[in-house]
Amino acid sequence: MSTNASAMYADLSLSLTLSEAGAGRPVLVLHGGGGPATVAGLAQHLSRTAHTITPVHPGWDGTRRPAWLTGIDDLALAYLHMLRDRRLRDVLVVGSSLGGWTAAEMAARDSEGSITGLVLIDAVGVQVESEHITDFFALDARGVAEHSWHDPDRYYLDPAGLPAGELARRQANMATMRILAGDPYMHDPTLLRRLGQVQVPSLLLWGESDRIVTPAYGAAYADAFGDGRLEVVPKAGHLPQIEQPEATFALIDEHLRQSGNPSDQQ
Repeated sequence: MSTNASAMYADLSLSLTLSEAGAGRPVLVLHGGGGPATVAGLAQHLSRTAHTITPVHPGWDGTRRPAWLTGIDDLALAYLHMLRDRRLRDVLVVGSSLGGWTAAEMAARDSEGSITGLVLIDAVGVQVESEHITDFFALDARGVAEHSWHDPDRYYLDPAGLPAGELARRQANMATMRILAGDPYMHDPTLLRRLGQVQVPSLLLWGESDRIVTPAYGAAYADAFGDGRLEVVPKAGHLPQIEQPEATFALIDEHLRQSGNPSDQQ
């Protein structure tokens, strides 16, 4: 059963809003720019066999973002601090898009070895010279749909038809994303070369039709890890966990079983 909790870290002046469910190996599920709803189904699925922890990134969905939190590195360190304070070990971190970037940054900075596996789903965060990241902020709603989905007609939402509150929520989320990931745009120039030190099993899942970050971008990302591999999900775009949940969940379930250290599971 899902529970909601707010965890306060006084030395960081940060309150984290978390949803937790299930029991077993800890799995931290990190959403992308679209907010917690984009990983809700994935977290619910994983909670059947694992202890899922799903934060709302500070500044999304009306949560408070402290003034010092201005980059993905800050977010990654805050989540590592949370894992340490909770004494969580053998953690699988699953991140979608911007959440995948956060997961990669966490693994690169995990000096205590809390993280024993990664799943990055159509993640941004690195610079690949031959495969540029689409400027999401320059796209209109139709352009976002065309770049993000294998079946854009099914998922396109006309902003003119959205309730005022929902439109305001989306605009506030995008404003937070600009602060955390807008300059340099959607990447850390140093991250790609730092990933070689990450030796935990790292699964990179990519929708074959993603035009925000292409499968070729994903292949370069996977190659940078010490133990990384790419799996392409057919008939999916930037959010395969929504467009092709069964195929995506099956790949993650298998990685959950194969990675990690059973002796450390909570």
